[in-house]
Amino acid sequence: MSIVDRHVGFVHALREAGLPVSLAEGLDAARALGVIDLAERESLRAAYAATLVKRPSHRPGFDMLFDLWFPPVTTGLAAARGTRDTRDDQDTGDAASDERAEHRDRLADLLMGAPGMAEFVQAMVERYGRQQAAAGRQNWFSYSVLRALSPETLMARILAEVLAGQERGGLAEKMARQRVNAGIREFEDAVAADVRRRIAEDSGRERIARSAVRPPLDQIDFLRVTKADLANLRREVYPLARRLATRLTIKHRHGHRGRLDFRRTVRASLSTGGVPLTTHNRPRRPHRPELVILCDTSDSVSSFAHFTLLLTYALREQFAKVRAFGFVDTVDEITRFFVPGADVVEAMTRLANEADMSRFGRTNYGHSFERFAESYGDAIGPKSSLLILGDARSNYQPLALPTLRRLADQARHAHWLNPEPRRQWDTGDSAATAYGAVVPMHECRNVTQLTAFIEDLA
Repeated sequence: MSIVDRHVGFVHALREAGLPVSLAEGLDAARALGVIDLAERESLRAAYAATLVKRPSHRPGFDMLFDLWFPPVTTGLAAARGTRDTRDDQDTGDAASDERAEHRDRLADLLMGAPGMAEFVQAMVERYGRQQAAAGRQNWFSYSVLRALSPETLMARILAEVLAGQERGGLAEKMARQRVNAGIREFEDAVAADVRRRIAEDSGRERIARSAVRPPLDQIDFLRVTKADLANLRREVYPLARRLATRLTIKHRHGHRGRLDFRRTVRASLSTGGVPLTTHNRPRRPHRPELVILCDTSDSVSSFAHFTLLLTYALREQFAKVRAFGFVDTVDEITRFFVPGADVVEAMTRLANEADMSRFGRTNYGHSFERFAESYGDAIGPKSSLLILGDARSNYQPLALPTLRRLADQARHAHWLNPEPRRQWDTGDSAATAYGAVVPMHECRNVTQLTAFIEDLA
């Protein structure tokens, strides 16, 4: 494969993985290849990163795809199929144990910073990672390598050698642990990368790229986020909360003029013979708007509800007052669970155990809206912004549209964020169009769409 073909395939794979790479940026990267030494792999990586990567969250996916399209070595698996290594069948007893002990000794040295990690990883994947599948085929697994060498079990041995009689629990032990843990992570990442490289050689880069590369954090579907994703989303949410509060404030300030400034108006009229041809108004004082959040917490949108909690935590610092309500088929105020600094997963557990949001466990938007209007209707006022979060699926129950319209009319602004793709609206029990006719509904499946929603508020 020529360098041009690799370049085109690599840029296409980045776009397929969700990284925004324009045609101009692809051309910039191609020009950069002409001013670097192509034999220097890390220089090549840096040139591509400088021209194609826009955000730190895009870097992991970029690095993974770069390793697939520009691997450090090639193994020649087609030839290897005919010369199968049979040591796994022959090694038995003490010989196999001695070999593994030698490998663990070498790994212990590498975990403390000795050179040669890349070569060692390639040899270990070749030794322990290959397993025969059907005739003429072989599979590669990182798990079998890690199980054979068990790097995490080397910690006690390394600490005993490094400390050499020093007091345990001090700064020296802490630094040694950090160094070993960093080495273990480097080893695990290198094993995974080498396994991906070998699978790509055997099955094709495009196939492994589609299955191994996760989309960037800002494009991960809220309905599929993991606990680790939630921890990373915290950094994305707080700036968005500040922007949302700012947008609502600007919209409020531009929509209404301040009170008449009588003194300035009279003073200006002196130049026109006392006739107030020009009036002056006092500037409106910047205000912190109030926010009411009404969130579907049913199982069908549980991951989205986790993100909603993150957003609510962040919004509390930007609005003068935030009241949050959760519902399944009835509604309960859940503001009390939003203690600053509390763990999101712990808050969700408390919500499930303590909040009264469900009678029968089946989502019922209509009954929830009616219960909200009856019990908490005074939460919405002329200074409030109403934010509804849910998929608008009400199990074919009455929708209570007049009640929702009355609530929306009481609020200064009302918006609905729906985590389902727009193409799924109005399918099955979805009432998205009916509710969207009362409260403007926006597709909001990831951080990118949430950002676009906030920008459109201006």
